[in-house]
Amino acid sequence: MSHEQKFALVTGCGKGGIGEALVKEFTRRRVHAIATILPSESSEHLTEEGITWFPLDVTIEKSVADLKQRVLDLTGGSLDVLVNNAGICYTMTAIDTDVNSVKRMFDVNLFGPMQMVHYFHDMIIRATGTIVNIGSIGGIVPYMYGGKKPSD
Repeated sequence: MSHEQKFALVTGCGKGGIGEALVKEFTRRRVHAIATILPSESSEHLTEEGITWFPLDVTIEKSVADLKQRVLDLTGGSLDVLVNNAGICYTMTAIDTDVNSVKRMFDVNLFGPMQMVHYFHDMIIRATGTIVNIGSIGGIVPYMYGGKKPSD
C-alpha cells in the first residue's frame, strides 16, 4: 500500500449496527476500513462488501494483541482512525441488577476502549491520527426522561 492510503479500524461491526455503517462509509470514501466482530458472529455482511475484518473481543487482552499484529502487518504500522464502537447495554431495574452483567458492561464499554488505545496509540501517533469513542446511542435513540423535564 502507498503512503497515501488511509486506514480506519472500527470495533463492534456486527450486522446492522453503527460499526457496519461506519466501515461502509470509510470504504466509500476510499479509506481502507478494518472491521472487527466478535469471534462468535457471522462476517458475511462484511465479506460481501469486500471489507477487511478480524475477530476481536475487546475484553480479552490476547485478542487485542493479536489484532494489533494483524493491523501492523496490513498497514505497515500507521493507523489514521481508531473508532471504539464495541459496546453492550443491559436495561434493568436496581432491584433486578445482576452484578456480573454490570461488570461485563464495564469490561466492554470502559476497559475495552482503554485497552484498544493502549495497544494502538503508537500507530495513531505515527499517523497523526484520530481516536473516536462511541459511548452510547442516546443521540440516536433518545429516552423520554429528558423530554418530559419541561413539563415538571
